[in-house]
Amino acid sequence: MMKRKWMMIMAMLMLCMTLPAQKNRNKEIMEAFSDSLRNLTASYYAYYRIWEDLSVPVPRSIRLSPDYYKFIVPPTYYTAPVEQAFALDWEPGKKLVMSPSDSIYATRPDTIETFELPQLERTAKVDRWVNKILLDYYMQHPERVVGNELYFADVKLLDESQMTPTPREEKMKDFMKVDDPTENTDVDTELVVLKPNFWKYTGNSSLQLSQYSISDNWYQGGESTNALLGELRLTANYNDQHRVEFENTLELKVGFITAPSDTVHSYRTNADLFRINSKLGVRAIKNLYYTLAAEFKTQFFPNYKTNTNDMISNFFSPAQLALSLGMDYKLNKKKYNLSIMGAPLSYTFVYIANDSIVDPTAFSVERGKNSASLFGSKITANLDWRITSNISYLSKLEYFTTYEKVIISWENTFNLKLNRYLSTKIFIHPRFDDGVTLTPENDSYFQFKEMLTFGLSYSW
Repeated sequence: MMKRKWMMIMAMLMLCMTLPAQKNRNKEIMEAFSDSLRNLTASYYAYYRIWEDLSVPVPRSIRLSPDYYKFIVPPTYYTAPVEQAFALDWEPGKKLVMSPSDSIYATRPDTIETFELPQLERTAKVDRWVNKILLDYYMQHPERVVGNELYFADVKLLDESQMTPTPREEKMKDFMKVDDPTENTDVDTELVVLKPNFWKYTGNSSLQLSQYSISDNWYQGGESTNALLGELRLTANYNDQHRVEFENTLELKVGFITAPSDTVHSYRTNADLFRINSKLGVRAIKNLYYTLAAEFKTQFFPNYKTNTNDMISNFFSPAQLALSLGMDYKLNKKKYNLSIMGAPLSYTFVYIANDSIVDPTAFSVERGKNSASLFGSKITANLDWRITSNISYLSKLEYFTTYEKVIISWENTFNLKLNRYLSTKIFIHPRFDDGVTLTPENDSYFQFKEMLTFGLSYSW
């Protein structure tokens, strides 16, 4: 009886000694955890309060981490979360991974001023954390998971020509203050997926003027002339940064010049063009594409021989449609874009709608007919070169042969910008066509056209 009594007394003494110790230990852990959260919260407020003080330099921005890519792409099923959930990676003596609160507590300093935000776990640890969240998402919203990681198996890396260089960092500050901030309490908000826009639109327009005036008794002779030239160039290009490219260009050009020596017409056209180019390419290897190209061109106004009503050309007279199938080599650099297309199969259809055209053979159409079909091969080279910030060069070289005759056209445009709205343009266009009929007035297959203009110009 006495022995049992002493055993009960000893047990009570041990319990009394253990409870305060356990109580003190729990209290210490809770206080440390509360201090860590309080310091972490204070550091966040101190970090963003810097933006309100103009005398303090701009703080470093929060860097995005690619380790969280599974949250950015559309909902996709990965096998890693399931394999991780059922993995047996525990063994006797193995320590458990510290929780975020333990990490915060371990790095907790004495003062808020020197407190630094804890570093994120490295890629492997972050991936395990991401997998836990995805597994919970799979179980709660299986109907939203429409993708599978197998879809990414054949995705290719971007090459240098497809990568966009990092923009230069600007020293700027944006100040934004929300009057009444509110929290989003809707936990069932649907996941919004933003689709990338693979289309790029550009445009260039200009209105160029030139004027030349002399007196009637000028010792060298000549005549006063005025010229007006308007141009519009629009592009709509599609590039999925993977395989497909679709390029579209619309060009409009109309120019008029006064003609004092022409007794029949007070003015004439010196530039007249309506042209649409489309090119669809599918990547074969790196810079080489299987390509189908189409071009349609005609003019707007009639053009006549000097001092006569003999019509040389008119709207849809001619109208030309060219189709080409071949390979296109593309090289896109910072200063220039180059495209060279070789088409062993090429077809050109020429149509003359107006029967008043005096010489249809100039457009490869036989007399007495209003259309022609030309089969052959074609080589086209396009170059867009930004020589300096104010000087650019645009070139288009075409070589077409039916194996009986050859047509070579080389358009060159130099654009010299004085400022955002004023520019000078030099247009040089040599041409060779051995299919035309030679006459005493026209005894050469070579043709040449040149214009120098100055005026308004705007690009977007």
